[in-house]
Order: sequence, then C-alpha cells, then structure tokens
Amino acid sequence: MTVQHPSSERRRALALLAAFAATPTLALAQAARLDKLTVAGWSKPITEVTPLLVDEDKGFYRQQGLALEYVPGAGGGDAIRNILGGQADVAFTDPGSFFAALDKGEKLRAIYDIYPQNVFNVVALKSSGIAKPADLKGKKIGVYSLSSGTRQNLQVLLQQAGLSEADVTVVVTGVLNFAPLLQGQVDATAATDTGLLVGRRRGLGDVNVIEVGKYLNVSSDLFVVREDVYQQKKALLARFLAAYRNAAAWMIAKPEEAAQLAGKRAIDGSDPALSLEIIKVRNASSVSDLTRKQGLGAIDVKTLQAAADTYRKLGLVQKPIDVTQVVAHDLLPGL
Repeated sequence: MTVQHPSSERRRALALLAAFAATPTLALAQAARLDKLTVAGWSKPITEVTPLLVDEDKGFYRQQGLALEYVPGAGGGDAIRNILGGQADVAFTDPGSFFAALDKGEKLRAIYDIYPQNVFNVVALKSSGIAKPADLKGKKIGVYSLSSGTRQNLQVLLQQAGLSEADVTVVVTGVLNFAPLLQGQVDATAATDTGLLVGRRRGLGDVNVIEVGKYLNVSSDLFVVREDVYQQKKALLARFLAAYRNAAAWMIAKPEEAAQLAGKRAIDGSDPALSLEIIKVRNASSVSDLTRKQGLGAIDVKTLQAAADTYRKLGLVQKPIDVTQVVAHDLLPGL
C-alpha cells in the first residue's frame, strides 16, 4: 500500500488546528455570555461557505466567545448594503462591490482576504462560438444578480475587448443557475468556479470557459467592515478572524469531514461527492504565495491596488482608491 503524505497546505492547516485544539474554550473559561457577531453573505448558506456554517458542530466561534449569525444575500452588493444598514457587522463581499461602495464615499475597511485567487468566469456552450471576450458583443449574458461579483467581473472581461454593458444584454439568472444557458435564454453566463463545477455535475456538457483571472487575477472575496465598526470593535473582529482562520484551516486539513457537515448545514449539500469537490476547489482558492508566508487571510495590497486602478481605468469606479487607506492588517494573528 502506498502511503500518501499530506500536501504542504494541509500540513500547515493541521498545525494550525493543533494549536486551536490546545487553546481552552474562551466561553467556558470565562463562563460568560457569547458576543453576537453577524456576517452578511453574498449567497444563501451554501457548501462553499461551510466555515461559517458549522459552529454548532465544531465550535470555532464559540471558542472565541462568539455567537455567529449568517445573513444571506444575492451578491456582494447585498452584503455591503447589509453592513451599511446595520444588519450585520462583517460583509463577505467581492472587491468590485467594495470598490463601488468606496467610490460612493462609504467608509469601509477590508480586514481579511477570503479567496486570494480570482474564481470568476464566463461560460458558453461550445456550439455558441463564444470563446473570447470579443465574442460576447451583442449577446445575452447571465449574472447571479446586478449587485454580484459575476457582473463586476463580466464588466472587466468586456473592457478587455473594448466593449461595455451597452454592447450586451445582461440577464439576472440567480446564483449557480445554468438552466437559462441550457434552455437558450442566454448565450453565455457569468459564474464562479464552484458554480461551473456544479453545472458540469448536472449535465452542462461541453462548454467554453473564459477565465477572468487570466485578465485580472485579484482576490475574489474579502471580509469588509464599516470604518466605525473597525475602530470600535477591533477585539471582537480579531476574535472573529481568528475563528474563521481556524475554520478555514480545518476545511483545508479535513475536506472529507467538511463535506459531511455541509450535508447537514448547507442548502446544497445533499450530494457528498459534489460537496467534497466544491470544498477542494474552494480550499485551493483560499491560498496564495502570500498566505503561505503570512497565513490565511493576508491581503495582498499591491494586487488589490492594481485591481482598483484597473476598475478606475475601465470606468467601473470614478475616483482613485488608495488601497493602503482602506485595508487593515492589524486584526490577524501574526500580522
């Protein structure tokens, strides 16, 4: 029998989990009430956000003295609106929605890079002949919602071919929904890597995939807070990030267990094999050269600044954004 050694990422994750397991439970040690913290998501409670769904099973947040709540949304713009309106403390959102809010004058801070890799794409059936951004001209293109990262990244792709949304018809299709593509209601659809994975498992067939990361490789999702929340609740936010980092490390180290628990907690977790595939893909997008050096969640300011500059160059935001002024590094352990 061949013994397979764990990957370096899993070894790092296991080491972090060992430290987590050795730490006394804060809630029990202090015998105090849990502090409520609410995360506004871009989606419903689906498999890829498993680290936010399994506290009842694993206690990552309770160990930090937190009672975690999750508010679902339909796109990163929803998550931003929920923190601006006070319905949540932390937004799980994409850089495009973050930049758009900053452009409108909102005072926000990015505090954790959830997925350092760009996971967005545009998918078309091979029979459509759509294989590059220029081919999208005059086409109907699906997006999860008008406030989602799929729309923002579609705009980036269009600009690569000298196009804009005026050159296409944008159609809202909902999250992880390839039915309109298969039924001919749209010619192409913007999605994430996990959305594409689910679509293929459900019989999507032969498709052409235009990966946005080949044109702009930037973080797909960040944890973002209002500036006043950042200033007033640093200790609370630091505890949340420590808990999330432990939960993300657990999912990297034990993807099979994560897939099993997704079956209990995620609305799309009924297929264990599919859940495991989604989790493995999402684990891969959670790491980068920088996180290997500094730990999960480390924000690459240089790359994020390049993205902000690109969004302005393409007309997606109007004002210059100095990323160094809207990113916080002081809430993560070891940074």
